Amino acid sequence: MSGTDCTHLFKSAYENRYTWESDFSGYKGRCSWTDGEREVTGSFCLGQDLKATVKEIDDEEIHKAISSQLWEVAIHRVRRSFEQTHGKNTFTFGDTNKIGSEVIVGGKNEGDKYRVKNDIVTMVYRHIHGNLIIIHTNDVTHTGNGYLSKSYSSQYLDPISKKDLKEKSFYNDAFIPLFQGGPWVLSSRSIHQESSEGSIINKQVFSFSELQSLASEKGKTFES
Repeated sequence: MSGTDCTHLFKSAYENRYTWESDFSGYKGRCSWTDGEREVTGSFCLGQDLKATVKEIDDEEIHKAISSQLWEVAIHRVRRSFEQTHGKNTFTFGDTNKIGSEVIVGGKNEGDKYRVKNDIVTMVYRHIHGNLIIIHTNDVTHTGNGYLSKSYSSQYLDPISKKDLKEKSFYNDAFIPLFQGGPWVLSSRSIHQESSEGSIINKQVFSFSELQSLASEKGKTFES
């Protein structure tokens, strides 16, 4: 099995990720940020062009953080065919462990690796913008039209020395459909790091509520 082609395995998991339809029109709502001691609230709008506008929040750092979360989630919802994204790559089996089957990338993105289990990409090992990022997905949300990562960790390493560039971050995301049969969007995101003793530090929680589609004919609010 090791060394044999596994394009079919990786393509199936890639196409099982949840993405928005091409007619995604954007949405708006209320947003909040808290670190457990301080809470800030405002409003936001994510346009069809995936650009986020945040209002009523004066703190520049928090304003930027909320915008970044909205953009980061949205950019991963863009639907691109497997051929568009990975047409210049090859995929071969590596080993298999409890995380899943190793997928070794050759071609354009040689040096990257993934792991796949139960049609889900459970590990990402990618070189991006001169850094090495490793993502481990522990739990997912099944939408009926693909999965969304729910509980996962992210770590940036130096690609040469493999030393940490940042502390490992742990994420927990919750998603809801914007309206019945509509696109699934982020309703909350918790991010934290852990100290060397294992205690939670630098925790931030982002919440998004009163969500409403920007399409006039679909202007329905999600009732929580």
